[in-house]
Amino acid sequence: MKNIYKILIAFIGVLAISCNADAVDNRLIIDAVSAPEITAPATGKVFVFEEEQGSDVAAKFTWSAAEYSNAVVVNYTLLIDKKGGDFAKALTLATTTQVTEASVLVKNLNQAAIDLGGPTGVASEFDVKIASSVSGGVPQLSKTLITISVTPYAGRVVYDFTDWYLVGDATVSGWDNNKGNQILFRSGTNSNEYTFTGFFKAGAFKTISSLGSWTPMYGGSDGSLAYRGKDSDPDPASFVIPVSGYYTFKMDVQKLTYELVAYNASAAKIYDTVGIIGDSTPGSWDSSTPMVKSTFNEHIWSLGVTALNDGGLKFRANDSWDVSWGGKTPFSGGGTGDNIPVEKSKYVVYFNDLDGSYLMIPNQE
Repeated sequence: MKNIYKILIAFIGVLAISCNADAVDNRLIIDAVSAPEITAPATGKVFVFEEEQGSDVAAKFTWSAAEYSNAVVVNYTLLIDKKGGDFAKALTLATTTQVTEASVLVKNLNQAAIDLGGPTGVASEFDVKIASSVSGGVPQLSKTLITISVTPYAGRVVYDFTDWYLVGDATVSGWDNNKGNQILFRSGTNSNEYTFTGFFKAGAFKTISSLGSWTPMYGGSDGSLAYRGKDSDPDPASFVIPVSGYYTFKMDVQKLTYELVAYNASAAKIYDTVGIIGDSTPGSWDSSTPMVKSTFNEHIWSLGVTALNDGGLKFRANDSWDVSWGGKTPFSGGGTGDNIPVEKSKYVVYFNDLDGSYLMIPNQE
């Protein structure tokens, strides 16, 4: 009987191998036949951009359909590289599926030109090609290219920082992770250090860096930070506020440490208005651009998306120079009377009048 079972199992094994071999033999083989080629715009096209045109269409790029040995779904990628480049580090302007055209916005072509080394305000030449693929394989790259000239305006400011926000029933947003969450102020000299001095309700809180998401996250206990990088990671302990009042919370994401101490705000002055002023601001040095006071924390101010120019700015209270604040470092810092350096962009601005901390996040749409 055992021998009969052995023979049966062997027969089934041979049959399975035979079926797998048949499946491999019947697998569809796809070969590249001819690469797509750009048909418009014509080579030599000149683009001179202005910031106000950012949301306009710079050009509609069209190309011929790629051909493969079988009827397949074709993906296209519109690529741009500096003139004479080998496209090994080309940037992507657009992607489509089964569509042989793409409208590229001014701001996207403008930024690509800058990222490829094109100086702002100066004409530079770039090569453009079209690539095709099938399910990520069987790539084809156009054999010819077009060369265009782009004069970009000042593009995105380099901002290689991570911002962190408060979330929890001790904070303004409660446990909603995308409801006007209070941002932490970052040190101007150490990008790993974050701080917030202000009012907390009795309760608990954590910090998150991506609004609308629960990861990445920091919690902790006994002065040690606990990091949660993905949803499957353990949920860290919350920071606890025992009694409603003012506190200073500091965390160092490199050392994985934190401090939470009571802050005496009894002598802190309450200001009617705080605004930004300087040659980078809409009112230059003549008038302040008013900020909005938090209804939860009367020492915290913010300014929605605002276009700023190259130059400097300060914060001042009550449209007067009696009380003003500044800093030496772009984006974040505080504690000095210097003009804060600003590079042209659109910013969201935050300010704390208790300690002069500021945070300016560029590249807002």
